[in-house]
Amino acid sequence: MKTLLPFDGELHYFPHAIPWPDRYFEVLRREIAWQNETITMFGKRITMQRMVSWHADDGLSYRYAGSEKKGLPWTPELLEIREIAGQFSKTSFNSCLLNLYHDGKDAMGWHSDNERPLGPDPVIASVSFGQERKFSLRHKESGTRVDLVLESGSVLVMGSGVQQKWKHAVPPSAKANAARINLTFRRILPELSIR
Repeated sequence: MKTLLPFDGELHYFPHAIPWPDRYFEVLRREIAWQNETITMFGKRITMQRMVSWHADDGLSYRYAGSEKKGLPWTPELLEIREIAGQFSKTSFNSCLLNLYHDGKDAMGWHSDNERPLGPDPVIASVSFGQERKFSLRHKESGTRVDLVLESGSVLVMGSGVQQKWKHAVPPSAKANAARINLTFRRILPELSIR
């Protein structure tokens, strides 16, 4: 399968990968224990509008953006989605970070998911429900940029090289007037996890 990136990484997009995306969106929005994300920037704690929840096997913990997340139990719906994401990515995931974007004002700045517990070259599957949003990637050295629109029910697989060579973002959007839920499935290496 051909990658969507011009060089230095394997990126694959599967629209309409998740059946009944509207049902999953409603269940996740209603039943997930959403919390406002707090991050550390320039030494200060800032509460973001975007809400998050982190679920994982066996009480795994994960540190990112200056805070520690303890894994919540999987819900039946998350297990169903994890199974589908694993099939498309050919990866066995043991954790999932969920983000709830209320509208186009909620965004995600440029970053790589390259924290040590993910290992040197992680595979991450990103699943989207609700409002479609632009997803941008920017090469760390050349500045080359790739933009995609992630539709409800889609799976985006960020494979080999992506976290090492690229940054990604969900930019603000004046056109996005509804909520979006994004799930990023990851494999935490237990020996590197916080316990």
